[in-house]
Amino acid sequence: MTTLYSFLDQHSLYVVLIIVLVIWAGIFLYLYRLDKRINKLYSKSESILNDIHTHKEEHK
Repeated sequence: MTTLYSFLDQHSLYVVLIIVLVIWAGIFLYLYRLDKRINKLYSKSESILNDIHTHKEEHK
């Protein structure tokens, strides 16, 4: 266990860089999934609005 502590003590810059990289990867994945959900909702709302518009034209 002391070798692990000494490794982390000697290479603390790399440990910080790895942690920051993991955080940025998590942010990127979150934004990517959020973008996919927003695009799906947008296309679904366009479809609903299209259906409403065609339904109104049929009853004129």
